[in-house]
Order: sequence, then C-alpha cells, then structure tokens
Amino acid sequence: MSLIVFPAIDLKNGQVVRLAEGDMDRATVYGDDPAAQAMLFAEAGAQHLHVVDLDGAFAGESVNGEAVRGIVARFPGHVQLGGGIRNRASVERWFDLGVSRVVIGTAALDDPDFVRGAARDFPGGVVVAVDARDGMVATKGWADVSTTSVVDLARRFEDAGVAALLFTDVGRDGLLKGANIEATVDLARSVDIPVIASGGVAGIADIHVLALHARDGVEGVITGRALYDGRLDLAAALSVAQAAE
Repeated sequence: MSLIVFPAIDLKNGQVVRLAEGDMDRATVYGDDPAAQAMLFAEAGAQHLHVVDLDGAFAGESVNGEAVRGIVARFPGHVQLGGGIRNRASVERWFDLGVSRVVIGTAALDDPDFVRGAARDFPGGVVVAVDARDGMVATKGWADVSTTSVVDLARRFEDAGVAALLFTDVGRDGLLKGANIEATVDLARSVDIPVIASGGVAGIADIHVLALHARDGVEGVITGRALYDGRLDLAAALSVAQAAE
C-alpha cells in the first residue's frame, strides 16, 4: 500500500496560485499556464493531480472551466477536481470531460443525498472534502465554519461508497507548518474510508511519515506550496511514497 502524492494546481482567475489558510486575499501567483504546470508535474513522474477551482468554491459553480479543460487534455494521468461542485449536472459534466474524481465539500454538509447518489452512480469517482478549523467542518471555500465535527461528517458517508475523504487542516494550508499528521491518522482510524491528507506539507519528512500510515487508511497526500517554493522535490516525494510500501 503505497501513498499517492497529488501535486496541487489551485486556480484563481485562470492562474496557478496558492492561498494562505484559504484566504483569497492572500494568494501567491505561480504561473499563468495551468496546463503547462500540469505537464511539468507529469514529467517529474506524477500520475495523479489535484486541481481546485478556487473561484468556483466561492461562487458555487465552475469559474475556471477553460483552465480545467486544458489541464485534463494535457495531463496523461488522473485528475481529481474540486471547487463549486454542488449539483448533479456539474458532476456529470466533469466526468464527461475526463476528470477521474470529483471532490465535493459544501454539498456534503448541505445536501448529503446528492453526494450519496453521485457516489452510487459513479463508483470510485466521488471524494468528500472534510475541511476543518479547530476540528469543525468549514464550508463555502472555508469562509463558513459549521457546528458539525469532522468525524461526525465523515461517518455519515461510511456506507455511501465514496472513494475517499479529503481532510484539510485549513489553519495550516499554504503555510508550510507541516501536515497535521495526528488528526489525519486519527480520522483514518475512525472511519472505513481512505483518507487523503492536505494542508501544510512542508517537506519530505511529511511525505515519509504519512506513507508509514498507509496501512492505517491514509491513501494519499496533496502538496502545493512546498513544491512551488522548492522545499519539496516531486520526484523525491514520489520515491519516498513508494519506498514505504
């Protein structure tokens, strides 16, 4: 059981950016050609890619569709996409385009029946985003914090057939503080759904430790700023993730 490393491409106004703690006003731009960035990750050995339409997450519908289409057309591996996917039409549109998985966050809390239906009809294709601030679920681009705990939300989907849970510690995202490994592993051990870690990956040590917990149910890890800032080499991360198998 090796760890999947998902390099991240976050889209804002058609550009590749990274946010600090999910704050749209604290965006660092890393490029204006998302498809070219996807190809660089592929050349480093990535077989999976995590893409987020940040504008879509706030708008509740796709905003950076053209950029996503460009990425899917050029990236030879699996594309996992999140951001503003809140209805059946959106899910079907992205699968028709060639996206491998859709990530649903806000709608998982607001409309769980929609998520269950999508997971049933697209086996292995739906990931539920469990975004946390201080252990509570954050929604609508992390702008709102609910009164539902992360574990409670996750357990609602244990029998739904979702492919994975994407757990993000919002307070660490984009800050290079290190992944919240303890909370990630605790969640993975609490449910029967694979968990993908996200938020705060600072370097190769985070990849190594998470890979050691693959047997606890940690399926993968998403990393963005550490790659763009040169603190983490993608080829090395992929190697470490495989070596822990």
